[in-house]
Amino acid sequence: MDYRVLSSLSKSLTPFSLLMLLYIFPAAETATATTAKAFNLSTITFEEGYSPLFSDFNIERSPDDTSFRLLLNRFSGSGVISTEYYNYGFFSASIKLPAIYTAGIVVAFYTSNVDTFEKNHDELDIEFLGNVNGQPWRFQTNLYGNGSVSRGREERYRMWFDPSNDFHHYSILWTPKNIIFYVDETPIREVNRNPAMGGDFPSKPMSLYATIWDASSWATNGGKAKVDYKHEPFATEFKDLVLEGCIVDPIEQISSTNCTDRIARLLSQNYSIMTPERRKSMKWFRERYMYYSYCYDNIRYPVPPPECVIVQSERDLFKDSGRLRQKMKFGGSHSHRKHRPGRSSRRRNRAAGGGSSKSGQAAAM
Repeated sequence: MDYRVLSSLSKSLTPFSLLMLLYIFPAAETATATTAKAFNLSTITFEEGYSPLFSDFNIERSPDDTSFRLLLNRFSGSGVISTEYYNYGFFSASIKLPAIYTAGIVVAFYTSNVDTFEKNHDELDIEFLGNVNGQPWRFQTNLYGNGSVSRGREERYRMWFDPSNDFHHYSILWTPKNIIFYVDETPIREVNRNPAMGGDFPSKPMSLYATIWDASSWATNGGKAKVDYKHEPFATEFKDLVLEGCIVDPIEQISSTNCTDRIARLLSQNYSIMTPERRKSMKWFRERYMYYSYCYDNIRYPVPPPECVIVQSERDLFKDSGRLRQKMKFGGSHSHRKHRPGRSSRRRNRAAGGGSSKSGQAAAM
């Protein structure tokens, strides 16, 4: 409830009624705003955890260095990267997406080691897909292990809120046992490690990336709707920055601390525990907002990949193509993409002066 409205109402309410309103509404209003605190997360500044990846002229840091904005204009997108590699971890940020006409735009928050393991990289993705004016943002999650780019594991979803109106918290939990993607405190996807996955389960040290870029060729209606630079610059904002995990050397894979202890501590955290309530919340989300899943795409995968757990209540919602039986109001291509900009080698960037170079050629997904 708007507290200006509450203030006007208070003139005509009894003290008891006013007390009841104050008791009821703040809990509902602040549920999202306090998510970071609910997970008991320790946030960092940009300087403590990040450096520019490409187009630093399109990166704006706040005066207190606790938040940053990434811009996309007709000259370039922009991106940042964590200064360290992590052997498993919990990575999150509160993100506010661009508004109005966002067709062709992709905002990505993901982990990867493609700049070190170009032929056999690992990756965990949250990608936000823009849309034409009046149509909602959509987003997808994906994972790759050991360069398994021909076995993309995409899921696509709608949101139950407008991500351009306010900040929402997006998180990736990556452990030796499982992977969980969160939106605020709601787990939207869990992938449990199955021995049959082999190297398809991400297991090498990864960095955290955040980027905004022009994906006009595929992101909206299969590439039919493209970025309209009449609305530039497009800005996405990041705050409540969290990087938890064991810092390692990506080549030697030697940790700066005892990773066994750090991983054990990671697994003991609140966000690592899938309680019955969280499973119920995940079920609620997936049955209402997921509109594509590779696990139900029997055309692409006649035999579902080994980590897929077929849930009958979900299975009943999808055709053999992995798409919903009832068509959504908005379109979108689920085809596999080969390239994404913004993944230039950190080593090349540092050799050129550290973060001032433009984005390199995209790596294969």
